[in-house]
Amino acid sequence: MGNHHNHDHSHHHLVEGKNLLFSIVLNLVITTAQVIGGLISGSLAILSDALHNFSDVLSLVFSYVAHKLAKKKASVNQTFGYKRAELIAAFVNAMTLIIVAFFLIYGAIERFINPQVIKSGLVIWLSILGIIFNGLSVLLLKNDADKNLNMKSAYLHLFTDMLASVAVLIGGLLMKYYQWFWVDSVLTLIIALYLILVGFDLLKKSTQILMLFTPDHIDINNIIAEVHKIPGVEKLHHIHVWHLNEDELHLEAHLDCTENIKLSDFNSILLKIKTVLFDKFQINHINIQPEYKREEASKDFIVQD
Repeated sequence: MGNHHNHDHSHHHLVEGKNLLFSIVLNLVITTAQVIGGLISGSLAILSDALHNFSDVLSLVFSYVAHKLAKKKASVNQTFGYKRAELIAAFVNAMTLIIVAFFLIYGAIERFINPQVIKSGLVIWLSILGIIFNGLSVLLLKNDADKNLNMKSAYLHLFTDMLASVAVLIGGLLMKYYQWFWVDSVLTLIIALYLILVGFDLLKKSTQILMLFTPDHIDINNIIAEVHKIPGVEKLHHIHVWHLNEDELHLEAHLDCTENIKLSDFNSILLKIKTVLFDKFQINHINIQPEYKREEASKDFIVQD
């Protein structure tokens, strides 16, 4: 017999998809301009930035579709609905950040070995255009980026694009006034390394949730210590704590009771457990299986069922 309890105070963040849609349009415009300008100027930094922007367009579209899917209601075949769609989008977007970074590194090394003259004036104007468009997209998604990993992945794509445009502007000015044409490759390498860093961080976080790992801020021993303080509790074991998505933190466990109590008495204990778990650990979905002197192969705190 299991008892499932949802805490009524779980936080459901309202994330707007319209800002994401507008960012897609902005990125299509800047990508087109950068491809044309990069081919005319011969700038690797602009062409690589255009490649990154194009990957952003695909990533933003993927994020938008996932955002819409996540709102679909549960059914008999999808009992959790599509709540994890945005996590999958975050994972894929993190992978694309890293893949694009390695393409940029390859191109930068190739251009460094075989440098070419670049029309720095066009580079400067296109980078300014990139800063304006990407900066606007970053502002549009900034609030949503704090609410879930999907929006954060989209935001990071746009934020790194903005940084890339700033770097290209600096490089363009140095090329124009000092003829430092090698700066183009160096700045591309710096941008690529930054993409790898933020990409791996996002990949790690999305993987942890998809693999049902215990969240970093949760200490199972602390949960046990707090629950064991509640009268009527003998032992909490077979504990699993995981994120379904950014809003839902789940716990399931077996609970040995000190006495052979009625279900109504267990409900009273469960209410106390629920309150402690939410107030101290922000766990808002609880599934507890009550037991009394049940013989099991293991009653360890962590058991891989």
